[in-house]
Amino acid sequence: MQKVFFFCFVCCRAVIMPADQHPSRITLFKRKKGTVYRIPSLLYLKEHNTFLAFAEERASFHDVDAKHLVMRRGLFIRGTVKWEDMIPLKMAMLPGYRTMNPCPVYERKFGVIYLFFTCVKAGVTEQQQIWWGKNVARLCYVLSRDAGASWTQPTDLTDTVLDSQLYKWATFAVGPGHGVQTQQGRLIVPAYAYIISRRCCLIPPKFFTRPHSFYFYSDDSGDNWKLAEPITECPAVECELAEITITDSYHLLYCNARTQRRHRMEALSVDPDHFEIVRFAQGLPESRDGCQGSVVSFHHSNPVTLSSSKSKPGQTGTVVKMSWLLYTHPTGEPCCFYHKRNRTNLGVYINLKPLKPKQWYGPWIIQAGPSGYSDLVYLDGMGIFACLYECGISKSWEQIAFCLFTIDEVMENIF
Repeated sequence: MQKVFFFCFVCCRAVIMPADQHPSRITLFKRKKGTVYRIPSLLYLKEHNTFLAFAEERASFHDVDAKHLVMRRGLFIRGTVKWEDMIPLKMAMLPGYRTMNPCPVYERKFGVIYLFFTCVKAGVTEQQQIWWGKNVARLCYVLSRDAGASWTQPTDLTDTVLDSQLYKWATFAVGPGHGVQTQQGRLIVPAYAYIISRRCCLIPPKFFTRPHSFYFYSDDSGDNWKLAEPITECPAVECELAEITITDSYHLLYCNARTQRRHRMEALSVDPDHFEIVRFAQGLPESRDGCQGSVVSFHHSNPVTLSSSKSKPGQTGTVVKMSWLLYTHPTGEPCCFYHKRNRTNLGVYINLKPLKPKQWYGPWIIQAGPSGYSDLVYLDGMGIFACLYECGISKSWEQIAFCLFTIDEVMENIF
């Protein structure tokens, strides 16, 4: 493999690194004077051969300066994507609020896209809500029945879904990234909340508040929404979920979440309403102060053979198509401890045995330099992944780019 050399001024030594093959990319959203695009979210509609790329338009890179969502549609033909012009989603707004955290989920039965987002009262920061324990965020969605060509007016679910929780939450948000629909049809939208354990008249609620990941779900194609139990074993915020197929009739829900520890949190659920296994992913280092990451499950073309203790001599076991996991996140510079925690060098990791700990391999660097939030989708049946991610020359929020790569490229560059 070709090597590249660079000098680490902190360690004062030369470091040899493999020169990863970066997939080609196209910029979909680019910073301009007075406008910044952040928080990528990606959806692929197989029936329409169409990508939907979402982002926030902001007056600056600060969260409090978010304005509204924007979208670009791309038609996928013969391995290439033809993108339409960017359009603002001005319908996905509430008066006096800024729109944040796009998080789409596709309902297969009726062909409906639910684009969830959080509306936050203009001028109020997340830290102000946490300090005083007063939530000013709203849970909303718009939907499309024509592959994103048109959208409805917003539906506000805050009072109906969260009414009993609002006093316990300092604030909350959905996503960002994408939701999933399970094999059984459940729609799942990832989320997190800053939960207040108790209140004291002399001490600000901030000191009794911890973030926890959870998700919203619907079992009736989006007519009614509920919230699942939060993962309280470990403080965590932005998360994404994926369904792991063990056999045709046995599925698990997997959660991967941002923390302020040295590693990501991951959780596994057999019971659809509770995560039984919660652990730190030893192979997935976290960035300084944490950063959002994306995860998808997929089936490789080669089936996996599971041995059975009840198999008779000569039998090889049951052949199943067990899910693998793919994950993207900034890896940081590998030359020293400080740089390892920076938002640089977007990497791809793979897990061939999601049920076992310490099974993550990688990274394969697909974007060198500053990078941040990302969102993955898998094109089922094609062996192709698409990634929408923040990157730049000097700052990670200078642009949002899109790239395609195959499972063969992942395997070649990681193993």
